Amino acid sequence: MQPSEVSEVLNRPLSQELLARDLIRLAYVAKDGTPRVVPIGFVWNGSEIVMCTTTNAPKLPALRHNPAVALTIDTEVHPPRILLVRGRAELDVVEGIPGEYLQANGTYKMTKEQRVEWEAEVRSLYDGMVRIVVTPTWAKLIDFETTLPSAVEELVRRREEREHA
Repeated sequence: MQPSEVSEVLNRPLSQELLARDLIRLAYVAKDGTPRVVPIGFVWNGSEIVMCTTTNAPKLPALRHNPAVALTIDTEVHPPRILLVRGRAELDVVEGIPGEYLQANGTYKMTKEQRVEWEAEVRSLYDGMVRIVVTPTWAKLIDFETTLPSAVEELVRRREEREHA
């Protein structure tokens, strides 16, 4: 997929809505060769998906070994809205708490007091974090109205061919 095609998908209004959600599902291959999917907070900065994790997270050695990832953002209503993204994870170890971590967790409903307590707890717990940065190299938006999974698209095409035969 060409970068301009990826941008076209990611710049659609529905994609932008999904990229503003709280959680993304990060899929990667663990060190033992088995697949993993974890929900994780994220921020879309207009060109990259940024997730933050602890410096001792089990996913980090796996991502260093094999940085290929797949990401999913979806809704819980019918019809489902799904944004699928692929790319490579770049790991950036930082001191302190990355702004993206605070931003990603800023969407949760907390009172001002709860937010202050939460942020103080975070700052006392982590002396550093790892930013997992993914630049999308492939993207597909599925809304079940104008776009479908490729296998369903094929079934629709076959049905139309049968009906017109």
